[in-house]
Amino acid sequence: MKYKYITILILILVVTFGACTPDDPDTVIVPARDRGEQQLVDSDSLIGYLETHYYNKSFFNDPSADYSKDDIIISESPTDSDGNPNELLINDVVLYTATFQSQDYEYYVLDLNPGVGGPKPNFTDDVSISYTGFLQDDDIFDSTVNPAVLDLTGVIPGWRDVLQDFKTAESGPVINEDGTVSYSNYGLGVMFLPSGLAYFNAPPVGIPQYSNLIFKFELYASEPNDHDQDGVFTHLEDLDANENITDDDTDGDEIPNYVDADDDGDGVLTINEDLNNDGDPTNDDTDGDGIPNYLDADSTESNQTDS
Repeated sequence: MKYKYITILILILVVTFGACTPDDPDTVIVPARDRGEQQLVDSDSLIGYLETHYYNKSFFNDPSADYSKDDIIISESPTDSDGNPNELLINDVVLYTATFQSQDYEYYVLDLNPGVGGPKPNFTDDVSISYTGFLQDDDIFDSTVNPAVLDLTGVIPGWRDVLQDFKTAESGPVINEDGTVSYSNYGLGVMFLPSGLAYFNAPPVGIPQYSNLIFKFELYASEPNDHDQDGVFTHLEDLDANENITDDDTDGDEIPNYVDADDDGDGVLTINEDLNNDGDPTNDDTDGDGIPNYLDADSTESNQTDS
């Protein structure tokens, strides 16, 4: 990931209490709460927030405008500072469900630019994004100054769930005369996440345990990852399509395919099983058995010739 230390604190899952040692006899590590029970608490809290907080919907009245996350004002007032009507969040958010660690979760999304844009990210892509994260008491715990490029395999689960449903920018980046970068018609929204899709009982400094999190964000661009540089994009290494790349291990060597340079363990590197040299090892099947060579230990042809 290419971002500053403060961003790492917010978006990478870090177990902060893991540094305790036998030399700390008074340190007590509290066991994690039951995820099902905590989800009920989180859900009630999120719904309570959405039913008592408004956003300045009347401000977003020009579908051709490129609004920013800073234009989104969430408050407990039914009118904005100019007396224009605000809209209760509960009336405009969309409810989604996701499963993480065998627990079903509910989360909410406010999409403020559902129109035409660029392609949606894959769940393992690098994304270019600007965001502001805050708690339900409106305490901001992180915010980007400039767009950050983040690897979605290293962020909290809720981000992967939400950002896959948002479009990237229709055009950009454009370098402006003042040196800033701008995009046009990008994804803009707010996500409301339960603690189970965030940091649960192991948050970074500045976020209490079991905190529901809220993020305003602008999604600009995405780029597919190939974490092991084997010619197969990481999202394609999810062979069972369950959006868990850690459980796909074709050769059973306990190295997931997405970080295994020889997926089928046949001694031929995956990238060298691209026999037609089109940059895609997934469409080479020498024996015609429906299994690409890079996943078929019986097919050991290579595009490398002996010198």
